[in-house]
Amino acid sequence: MEALFTTGNLVQAAYFAAAALFIFGLKRMASPATARGGIVWAGAGMLVATLATFLIARDNALLMFVALGLSSALAWWSGRRVAMTDMPQMVALYNGMGGGAAACIAAIELLAIANPSSIEWAEGTLGGGHSRVVLLLGVVGGLIGAISFSGSLIAFAKLQGLIDKTFRFSGQHLVNGALFLSTLAIALALGFEQVHSTAWVVAFFALALAFGVAMTVPIGGADMPVVISLYNAFTGLAVAFEGFVQQNPAMIIAGTVVGAAGTLLTQLMAKAMNRSIANVLFSNFGDAAAGGAGEGVTGSMKPIEGADAAVMMAYAEKVVVVPGYGMAVAQAQHKVWELCQKLIERGVKVRFAIHPVAGRMPGHMNVLLAEAGVPYDLIMDLEEINAEFPTCDVALIIGANDVVNPVARTDKSSPIYGMPILDADKAKNVIVIKRGKGAGFSGIENHLFFLDNTRMLYGDAQGAANQLIQGLKAL
Repeated sequence: MEALFTTGNLVQAAYFAAAALFIFGLKRMASPATARGGIVWAGAGMLVATLATFLIARDNALLMFVALGLSSALAWWSGRRVAMTDMPQMVALYNGMGGGAAACIAAIELLAIANPSSIEWAEGTLGGGHSRVVLLLGVVGGLIGAISFSGSLIAFAKLQGLIDKTFRFSGQHLVNGALFLSTLAIALALGFEQVHSTAWVVAFFALALAFGVAMTVPIGGADMPVVISLYNAFTGLAVAFEGFVQQNPAMIIAGTVVGAAGTLLTQLMAKAMNRSIANVLFSNFGDAAAGGAGEGVTGSMKPIEGADAAVMMAYAEKVVVVPGYGMAVAQAQHKVWELCQKLIERGVKVRFAIHPVAGRMPGHMNVLLAEAGVPYDLIMDLEEINAEFPTCDVALIIGANDVVNPVARTDKSSPIYGMPILDADKAKNVIVIKRGKGAGFSGIENHLFFLDNTRMLYGDAQGAANQLIQGLKAL
């Protein structure tokens, strides 16, 4: 009986429990109604895994406490301060840390192989007698983790505005390909134990980190959310591979789940833009300077005053609100919901239309609306809401651009041709809240703004929503 309660068995049981909590938490995150609880369950799983790790690393307990204390304090501080508009770059940064951690595990193991006399082998290390397959998995995990780490840092810098240029040159793809093949060749040499020295290990990780940078710097800012999601998948795979090396089921299962979720999310976002992942990684579309192709616009933008727009909405039967990044920037979600409550009190049917890539990351608008207290049954996705636009009296566009651009259906020369969009142009009247007359994040002119049934309410989203509220109160 006592043999069942050895430290090793307790640790393995704890890791399996942690993995189960991760999966259960992720499942609950699939619904806005249960997402908060899902985060708590997943956090409990991480706590269980962390406590289990202390059981097998008691000699390093002090260092672990210091590391956990500093990182937890930093995460708490940054999490409290970050604005919702900055959430994509925060996700990129945290995701990069995960990839970097996986790369560090591989680096330690590879350096141990290169210097066996100076390292005391521990159970579950590459040098502790693992098979060639596990050795290769560890090396590949290090490669993927290093790429994810440096690439995610570049994505963070681009979204944060620290890097405001997109670096391209002739033959760049060939250079990047040669860099990757060189890195892969060293990885295979390490994996098949053809090279052993510290210099080769350092060269391997230096090239992997350089490739992550070279892969990301040519990609424009508008495509960064897709890139972040892809690197999220990379990080998950890297962690899973290193889990095999460490014989840690929690790492294997959690990494696999993260990798699968990141892959599905990347495919979803690419599909929502009617583009392949290769097109995102190797084309210039994401750079605003590369936009502007397609048919020229005709007509002019027609302004409207807040009071007139309020009257139009007050006497409508159905209003569909399309939120976008402009609402997030202005932090106007509470004012927008107050406006909609006023309309609902007057008997107006109100719905919110969410495009899969609205904002800067999937679910961005859903989180903002949930924060404002919008009931989930009023929030509809693209497939559900598009059939309602032809019977909609007013479509209110709040800071959205490319996701409502009708050229995606009509202009084969446009870079966004074929991208599924919200059919806001089919509404009887369209009111667009916009700060200025410029193009959207991708740099493509929006033909919706020039249609006969469209009126422009200029100003930031919060100020414009307040004008509409005051206009309704005056009726």
